[in-house]
Amino acid sequence: MKVTLGLVWLIFLAASSHAAVKPHGLFSNGGVLQQGVEVPVWGTANTGDKVTVKFQGQEVSTVAQEGRWLVKLKPLKPGGPFTMHINDAEITDLLIGEVWVCSGQSNMHFPLKRATTGPAAIAAATDSELRLCTIPNAGGPEPLRDVAVQWKSSTPTNVADFSAIGYFFGRDLRRARQVPVGLIHSSVGGTGVQFWMSWRGIEANPAYQGWVDAGKVAEARYQAALTKYQQSPGTNPPPKRVERTIGKVYNGMIAPLQPYAIRGVIWFQGESNSTVAQAYAGWFLEMLRGWRADWGQGDFPFLVGQLGPFVTPEIREAQVDVWRRATNTALVVSADCLEGAREVHFPEKEPVGQRLALAARAVAYGETVEYAGPVFDSMRVEGDRVVLNFQNTDAGLTVKGQELTGFTIAGADKVFTNATAKITGTQVIVSSPLVPEPIAVRYGWAVVPKLTLYNQDGLPASPFRTDKP
Repeated sequence: MKVTLGLVWLIFLAASSHAAVKPHGLFSNGGVLQQGVEVPVWGTANTGDKVTVKFQGQEVSTVAQEGRWLVKLKPLKPGGPFTMHINDAEITDLLIGEVWVCSGQSNMHFPLKRATTGPAAIAAATDSELRLCTIPNAGGPEPLRDVAVQWKSSTPTNVADFSAIGYFFGRDLRRARQVPVGLIHSSVGGTGVQFWMSWRGIEANPAYQGWVDAGKVAEARYQAALTKYQQSPGTNPPPKRVERTIGKVYNGMIAPLQPYAIRGVIWFQGESNSTVAQAYAGWFLEMLRGWRADWGQGDFPFLVGQLGPFVTPEIREAQVDVWRRATNTALVVSADCLEGAREVHFPEKEPVGQRLALAARAVAYGETVEYAGPVFDSMRVEGDRVVLNFQNTDAGLTVKGQELTGFTIAGADKVFTNATAKITGTQVIVSSPLVPEPIAVRYGWAVVPKLTLYNQDGLPASPFRTDKP
């Protein structure tokens, strides 16, 4: 065959077109795809390029529009490893199972190697069907579209620097569900919940119009200062744009993950909002609403680790408020994880991951397992004592330690004093000879609480107060 210059050019164009087709970074070797749901697969390409995805007997094609493409695979069955073909490219060693996002701030970021039981867990961490990836720290005023990540199998080397809470959660989920598990770790220390909120959702919510207006004013001032500088650059230094923290980390570390098919999210955050607990519940609910709306997968499970020691009790109370008001959520206590705790970064992370895995089994998979400790439900005054009722007490209540402590009681003067507490069936009776006419009780209401009330499944009661404003 005679090779002409035109033919060479056509071959070059075809090769260039195939080379331009690029899948999103989460679709890379060793990854995990969510079973049992529609699975979006997407990426970039030259506008007009045809993109064909072949996987597990399915073949789906589309044409790139405005440099982007997306197809959807029908629900997949668990197993693997498998290979995905996207035009001429191959993505190998893919597993199908359960995918969870592990997010929040520093206690979610806390590495396994620093956890109390980390060394033993690391030594036993080899599991080719537990896969991990960590999203690089990023943020900005606009949502990113892609991330550069590397999926890794669970090995002693690979898990040492991975989220301790995330690892223990994934390990226990693997044991319980017996399918591959993929963990996407996306956390940043020192971030308030505002960093993780969807700015698109904020702009659409009249309750946050003040934030939107403040951002517009700050940007207008910057643009005016920039114009003035450009007109006379030698007079003043260039102006600096006021960086918007609201939505910043969401844009860099959550938005680019969407719409990757997931089962749900585990979350540990709030330390940076400890002093603004009164506003936290509303912000958290807005954040949750934004994530679910932007992900487009309905009200997926959102499992929350209640904050541990060295935070205000009000922030733990705010997290209970979120759990009561939001659908398809769970809250697990960590304030009893005091071994080695000297400050907010407590090292006893295994119970938190274990409890979150129990919550996933109940909330996401419908297993009949108890996953939460007692939660205050109601009270009544009977003479000089207060009778407390709780949720999550089907198996009964119990005491951890020698005696039931951590309760205080107050009368009309609102002066709280240590109280005597005893378990009667599924109730707790609280009293003190110093308070003959009680009106309120608190439990574990401290920066570092001592929790002694548990249910028979070994799960601790959440701190609470009956006199919430």
